Amino acid sequence: SMRLCSIASGSSGNCIYVGDDQTHLLVDTGISKKRIEEGLSKLEIKGDELEGILITHEHVDHIQGLGVFSRKYEIPIYATPGTIEGIRNCKSLGKLPEGLLHEIEIDHSFSLGTLNIDPFAISHDANEPSGYRIENEKKSVAVATDLGVYDDYTVEHLSDLNAVVLEANHDIHMLEVGPYPYPLKRRVMGDRGHLSNELSGKLLCDILHDDLQYVVLGHLSKENNYEELAYETVKLEISIGDNPYKGDDIPMMVAKRDQVSDIITL
Repeated sequence: SMRLCSIASGSSGNCIYVGDDQTHLLVDTGISKKRIEEGLSKLEIKGDELEGILITHEHVDHIQGLGVFSRKYEIPIYATPGTIEGIRNCKSLGKLPEGLLHEIEIDHSFSLGTLNIDPFAISHDANEPSGYRIENEKKSVAVATDLGVYDDYTVEHLSDLNAVVLEANHDIHMLEVGPYPYPLKRRVMGDRGHLSNELSGKLLCDILHDDLQYVVLGHLSKENNYEELAYETVKLEISIGDNPYKGDDIPMMVAKRDQVSDIITL
């Protein structure tokens, strides 16, 4: 069986666990070493039992714990060349142990232990950002946060999943009237920004199928969204969308900024 757990998700820090009985991975380490360890302990996993860390992009809310965590556990880190360059340029991480950074390529899958990993391109204002699809012989999950737009390519990489962590970053009206300065509003709404609740629901409509057992909505904005709104908006999009499902048909949770989520077992 595979397990999925959001240790933290939001504009202030992101860290997702994905694994099966043999192989344990983290996607992003954008929170403190202490919080990562607390999340792993809920999963009954120790830091040195991890097979790898997959980094989606070099923004600080996805890598800020990487230096401290790496120096303690020396887990191999996998990311695109652009993301690795961004990590190397991030002075606040300090020096990473030699040989931990491994370059991977978009659309070239690779294996870690019992898991196969398929990195796919996402549209975000970073060097070379990627989402990750992770599968073993039985189940497949994906992490797709930080994407301003999606297209057929995105849908293809998110099809036939058993679980997905999907961005529902902002409510468009809250963003429009909210406290952000205009250039930042434009950035968030732009094609290389973040998915709104509505777009998140529309993307879900394109990837729904009977074996999608769980949806985790993640990377919510602190200023421009709240949990109930994201949850209800996405469910409504499913209900009114051109698909046979109603919002209540799909088990769905919203990942919290500062709490470890329930463990999803597939």
